[in-house]
Amino acid sequence: MAQQQQWKWAKDIDRLNEVEKLKLEKDGLDVIPDIEKYAQTGFESIPEEEFARFKWAGLYLQRPKSDGYFMMRVRIPTGVLNSRQVRVLAEVARDYGRGLIDVTTRQAVQYHWLRIENIPDIFRRLNEVGLYSYEACGDCPRNIVGNPLAGIDPYELIDTRPIVSELEKTFLLNKEFSNLPRKYKISVSANIHNAGHAQINDVAFTPAIKEIDGERVVGFHVWVGGGLSNRPHLAQQLDLFVRPEQVVDVAVGITKVFRDYGYREKRHRARLKFLVADWGPEKFLQVLTELIGPYPSRGEDQLKEWNGGYFTGVHPQKQEGLCYVGLNIPVGRTSAEEFFQLADLADKYGSGSVRTVNTQNVIIPDVPRDRVDDLLKEPLLERLTPYPKTFVGHAVSCTGNEFCNLALTETKKLMHRTVEYLDSRIDLDVPIRLHVNGCPNSCGQQQIADIGLLGGKLKTSAGMVEAYTVSVGGHLNGKGRFNTQLKGRVEANDVPRVLESLVLFYKNERQPGESFSEFVDRVGVAAFQERLDEALAKAGTQ
Repeated sequence: MAQQQQWKWAKDIDRLNEVEKLKLEKDGLDVIPDIEKYAQTGFESIPEEEFARFKWAGLYLQRPKSDGYFMMRVRIPTGVLNSRQVRVLAEVARDYGRGLIDVTTRQAVQYHWLRIENIPDIFRRLNEVGLYSYEACGDCPRNIVGNPLAGIDPYELIDTRPIVSELEKTFLLNKEFSNLPRKYKISVSANIHNAGHAQINDVAFTPAIKEIDGERVVGFHVWVGGGLSNRPHLAQQLDLFVRPEQVVDVAVGITKVFRDYGYREKRHRARLKFLVADWGPEKFLQVLTELIGPYPSRGEDQLKEWNGGYFTGVHPQKQEGLCYVGLNIPVGRTSAEEFFQLADLADKYGSGSVRTVNTQNVIIPDVPRDRVDDLLKEPLLERLTPYPKTFVGHAVSCTGNEFCNLALTETKKLMHRTVEYLDSRIDLDVPIRLHVNGCPNSCGQQQIADIGLLGGKLKTSAGMVEAYTVSVGGHLNGKGRFNTQLKGRVEANDVPRVLESLVLFYKNERQPGESFSEFVDRVGVAAFQERLDEALAKAGTQ
């Protein structure tokens, strides 16, 4: 345990969980050069304990583990790509991943079907264009999410791309921060509509203004302790104001607090959210101040109504005469062929840039207004349409048990089938955000959805079947609110019809201009429980 003396938490090794002991024996980043060796000696040569460290290379074993395929995530800080990078991502999927590409809820790209012998070449191809899978997973700072419109956004206070770039340089492959108690998620956005989903991240920076020495200074407020999974916590604001040039120092300080004081005895209590919940924001700020020095108190919060992270359609940029075109990727699943076409369209109509969005969608920016109509006629935009129907346009899904070893249920096909059913039967003029997770880890972020589905199993007369709990009323306006889970489980085959009854309840009983979450507040969760009970009873008789 070479690093034992380096870290203060390593003094009492017996109290550490088994993963912590594994990390003390060998840092997660040290597995990256070893992958070259395993690529030569084959999958069977990889020691079992190494697979836990593979996460630091951005790799998980795909389901079923014994088949020797890997899932890989690729970091895309704040979602910004150039067309060359998009083509390389497409080439990797075509050559090694059966042409499959998923866009994730953290603006990353995810592959499946990768073999160990191909991983070194994938690393090389990605690295040549400035892309990395390193630390896209593991107990370390993961992909930095934020405003996908950074630099072009009429609703941003400042361009956050330089800040995100400095954060990426600071944290990526830095062994000072590669051994954290658990995964660590950072969000940076100056968009007034909370494009970076601040409240569900470990640390987040959101736009603020403070008068200092008679000058109105644009900067950030800081949130800590957010996170989902089976014990979700909403992040809390610290009482400090941070200038743009101070963001990196503050982020480093918060990360050190987590590294040195975060819990390492039980994995299920190791996220930063538990430390913040126990300490409270006041004590957390006190400890942080001992590291980074005093900062001004909070200023004026600039966050307005949350837009859910949706940017589909044609919209003006802050640059005169230019537009961005937001495209819907149904449930986040696309292909190498479509990525090649995205790169071509970005070069032909825009500036060669493509942006990924935390709602699993993409954006083509910098399109001259007089060229928008021609772009809209391109064949790719028939499927990746900027004008999706209501339900498919606001649907989010995790990977599900098609590939994920943790998932209990299938998700993407279920969600696709559900939204097609709803769009064919209900005409609705406002969005209802539908999210599904196949397990409690919440990659599909179901807790912040208008209607969230969580997969599990249900015992029936025909045996165990896939089923889902239903939750209603989540959002990230203001401080945010997680949705409330209703009682009962819905068999997978019944999900479309059951959700139809809940949506029609809203459509028929809402007041003018009333959003779904406002409707939940007004009528109460009990009213939705009653509708669900009726729908379940009806499903049982069919």
